Amino acid sequence: MNLTVRPGAGGARAGLDPRRLPMTALGVLFLAVMLFPVYWMVNSSLQSSSGATTRDWLPLDATLSGYAKAISEQGQNFVTSLLIALGTVVLTLVVATPAAYGLSRFRSRGASTFVLVLLITQMIPAMVIANALYPLFNQLYLINNVFGLILANTAAGIPFAVLLMRAFMGSIPRALVEAAMVDGAGQLRAFLSIVVPISKNAIVTAALFTFLSAWSDFLFALTLTSTPEVRPITLGIYDYISANTQDWDTVMATAVLASIPAALLLIFAQRYIAAGAVAGAVK
Repeated sequence: MNLTVRPGAGGARAGLDPRRLPMTALGVLFLAVMLFPVYWMVNSSLQSSSGATTRDWLPLDATLSGYAKAISEQGQNFVTSLLIALGTVVLTLVVATPAAYGLSRFRSRGASTFVLVLLITQMIPAMVIANALYPLFNQLYLINNVFGLILANTAAGIPFAVLLMRAFMGSIPRALVEAAMVDGAGQLRAFLSIVVPISKNAIVTAALFTFLSAWSDFLFALTLTSTPEVRPITLGIYDYISANTQDWDTVMATAVLASIPAALLLIFAQRYIAAGAVAGAVK
């Protein structure tokens, strides 16, 4: 019996194509370069010696003293950031979801102009917005106020959320909504029962990006707060570095803890992000 093995069949498929080795090696190199700051942050947080540049490459004598100090001194800042981020997500979705649906379903003369305005707002630097909000918030007694920071981050997050969800909702067949209305549902019932469940991926994606933006906010916190009672973790790290330049294990431990919520959200919501980011691109 004469057996021949065709190229690319059987065991040949299980191996790595030699032609892809250079690109694979390059990808691994890029990944290592991007992840090295994260490794050095974690490594520095586990060593108690002073100086961020004098650390050992491996934490052979690891200690959690930096994490204990970070939790005790920055715990309130974590809670403040969490309240601001969650409040921003809720308020942004409450406003942006029906706005995106209205722009995608109802054809009005000013809809295109409104979308253009939303795009233009994405080009305005956050510092300009923060400086413009300061006198207004000062008159409304929203300086050094958690709700004031929620409003500021919501104002910055709504345009992007509307544009993202509008792209998806525009791809929903109008027949689905019309069928629900024929069965007796009103506009609100059709929106809540048909559009919102179908748009779950886009809504989760918008919520995630809104949370990350509010969680990592620095400019609004720096401009609209001045007391330690209302201080997000980003501003806490900034003040902490200026006051403890030698206590790098605590500084790095605080940075690691501040990265955990964002990392967990990206891990658990990555499938929604992949589906929501490309939704609406092809109808």
